[in-house]
Amino acid sequence: MSDYTLQLRSLMQGAGLTSFQALCQQAEVSRRQLTRLRQGQIQQLSLETLLKLAAGLQVSLADLVALFADLGPGDEFRALKIPASNETHVSNTAIANLQQECQRLQTQLQQQQQLLWSEFQAETLQALESLLLQWPTAAYAAQKNPQAPAVKLLPLLRPLQQLLEAWQIESIGPVGGEVDYDLQYHQLTAGTAEPGDRVKIRYVGYRQGEKLLYRAKVSQV
Repeated sequence: MSDYTLQLRSLMQGAGLTSFQALCQQAEVSRRQLTRLRQGQIQQLSLETLLKLAAGLQVSLADLVALFADLGPGDEFRALKIPASNETHVSNTAIANLQQECQRLQTQLQQQQQLLWSEFQAETLQALESLLLQWPTAAYAAQKNPQAPAVKLLPLLRPLQQLLEAWQIESIGPVGGEVDYDLQYHQLTAGTAEPGDRVKIRYVGYRQGEKLLYRAKVSQV
């Protein structure tokens, strides 16, 4: 049985792949398919698998077949039982497959970026949770008493408000406001109330679009 391990490792080195596992992941082929290539059983592999291997190793399909089937120039397509006149068609198929794979990777990257951004926002909001929930109530109290020292700190919180606006986060409020009790957006902290009853907001809540972040804390009027 032939052994093409050295040839395969040489191609892997050129493609920056350090292990057979890395090649399998890059080309999306199984270890069994890769073993057949190493053993010179290239004719037992499908054209789709060979295209994936060629793309993963960054070589042309013709060069891959010529190397692992130990053929002379022009014999590669006969080894695959493909007429030589179809070489252009095979090349176009390989290009189309690579374009499709590129599009898939771009979509995957965008999804990963969106996920990382969402996780960053969630971690930031969690770190600021106490400030987000309590500073509007403190600001409300300070505005009721302009002589209180805390009123001087209110302008310092403007950057936080700008951050919430940039992230399209809106408050469920305002503090002191009277609204109809809504089980979805309000958390009753004192007294009893039925949906639609008037309640007073004690601590604001927040939502981001359709996503509820924190329910507003309310009490019976």
